[in-house]
Amino acid sequence: MTQEEFSTISSGIPKQPGIYKYFDNTGELIYVGKAKNLRKRVSSYFTKKQANHKTTVLVSRIHRIEFTIVNSEHDAFLLENTLIKENQPVFNISLKDDKTYPYIVIKNEPFPRVFFTRKKINDGSTYLGPFTSVMVVKDALEFIRQNIQLRNCKLNLSAENIKKKKFKVCLEYHLGNCKGPCEGLQTEEDYNQGLERIKHFIKGNFNPILQEYKRQLKEYVEHLEFEKAAAVQYKIDQVVKLQTKSQVLNIKTGTVDVFSILEEGDTAYVNYLAVSHGSIIRTKTITLQKQLEETKEEVLAFAIAQLRKTFESEAQEIIAPFPLPFPDESVLVTIPEKGEKKSLLSLSEKNVNHFKEELRAKKMLHLEEKTEAETSAILKKLQEDLQLPNLPVKIECFDNSNFQGSNPVAAMVCFVNGLPAKREYRRFHIKSVEGINDFASMKEIVYRRYKRQRDEGKPLPQLVIIDGGKGQLSAALESVDELDLRGKMTLIGLAKNKEEIFYPGDSASLELPWDSDSLKLIRRIRDEVHRFGITFHRDQRSKTAIRNELEQIHGIGKSTADELLRKFKSVNRLKQLPESEIAEITGKSKARIIFTHFHPSTAKVKPE
Repeated sequence: MTQEEFSTISSGIPKQPGIYKYFDNTGELIYVGKAKNLRKRVSSYFTKKQANHKTTVLVSRIHRIEFTIVNSEHDAFLLENTLIKENQPVFNISLKDDKTYPYIVIKNEPFPRVFFTRKKINDGSTYLGPFTSVMVVKDALEFIRQNIQLRNCKLNLSAENIKKKKFKVCLEYHLGNCKGPCEGLQTEEDYNQGLERIKHFIKGNFNPILQEYKRQLKEYVEHLEFEKAAAVQYKIDQVVKLQTKSQVLNIKTGTVDVFSILEEGDTAYVNYLAVSHGSIIRTKTITLQKQLEETKEEVLAFAIAQLRKTFESEAQEIIAPFPLPFPDESVLVTIPEKGEKKSLLSLSEKNVNHFKEELRAKKMLHLEEKTEAETSAILKKLQEDLQLPNLPVKIECFDNSNFQGSNPVAAMVCFVNGLPAKREYRRFHIKSVEGINDFASMKEIVYRRYKRQRDEGKPLPQLVIIDGGKGQLSAALESVDELDLRGKMTLIGLAKNKEEIFYPGDSASLELPWDSDSLKLIRRIRDEVHRFGITFHRDQRSKTAIRNELEQIHGIGKSTADELLRKFKSVNRLKQLPESEIAEITGKSKARIIFTHFHPSTAKVKPE
């Protein structure tokens, strides 16, 4: 649409608040925007010179414009966010989050059941959530099951059926997990009180649960029912422990939403913390892609609207790092400078930085764009290609490292679900082998690793990669046999040059296609163990060089050299220290020897 063509329709554009939609010549919706004054905002695209190339391209593709008038700027803001999420126009901010989130549902029925669901149906039931993690939902349901007596059967507990005595109590009643509403042993009023406590618990408000338990405890003690009192006291301790774990601030903080943003080029990361009664009840970080050089304020306002809608937030206060163009006047936007709210904002910023660093680490392995299903498919393909009995959820890889026979060391890396589990990485000093013997070194480190895993009862990997040929694989297998672990994990050898894969006892090797996902994953794991091992070996060589230089000083032995190395890390630093500071470690006489060695001009000249 040219400026001339636009001028013929501009007078018909309303001046009220609303949203505008741009379509291209194929009828595709390419952009949605909001405005306090539609005519003024839309005209700016055609009457002003655009500052960036992307906006110029957008205007050149506009073929048709549609408008929707709303009552307020706030309504326009909400409608814009809804349309962007539903249609994902190419020139709008792209929200990379299309997940469905789990809920806890309180079913619309007599004596309602409480269970997990991903589908929110308009059936009159109460849906608590949504939650960002299935594990959180399962933990919540487990807490509810242990602390609040509810039925889990699917019986139709209508008043008529209960009156006709159609049902009998089951084992759950006798175990104390249910009060027997099926036989009329529990009133709906009493049952609903339990449901109310669940609602408070999900919102992070533990006081109603605690007050009820304290009432029960007092009643049991008064009637000398100490066994029942002890059971209630245990539940109180559980709730207090959970409350202490959850609470991060003074309870006066109330219910607030906390947001922070981190930008990197056209990509933005936004973290959301939902706080209720001083406890964090929800956290989520999302990625957004800017399309038209939107400002940080615009991106964060868009993200806030999306997140609050997705998680059905009713918080009347938002904590943000800077002022926002947030049109809902009923919601207070706070930019804290100190105190508890500032601490919450700092926590959100830590989370968004951590999220970005995690993505960066995944990107190094080319897995950042993989969904959980895609990663699972790669592992299943690896299982098929290597003919493994189990899915290789956990993979460990070993490598020896030495330089001209010096400082023999080894390294092991661990990958879980295709991603590095760095807490499981291990470095090894070779203890039982003298000289250069890669086979014996491999046997030693494999034995040490899996003896400890076996003795501590820790889970073994499904796949072990030995970086080396048949000889190193055979050496590793000897250790596995000595530990009686053969068959409990699969060992393969990876030749260094051709990337051939060897199995124990097979003369022929397996060669996977060079561009297969299976070999790419193996290659990434191999490269990671090389990097990790070489870094360790370089550190050891450096320390040895320092130690050797110190030991060459007449009068300085290995123990003194080791002590200086632990304290000062490098010879260069040692050279810069005054004699008195060295003496604190070695004593005056040795400090004099060392200082004179590095500063010969300070030595006293003997008279002739």
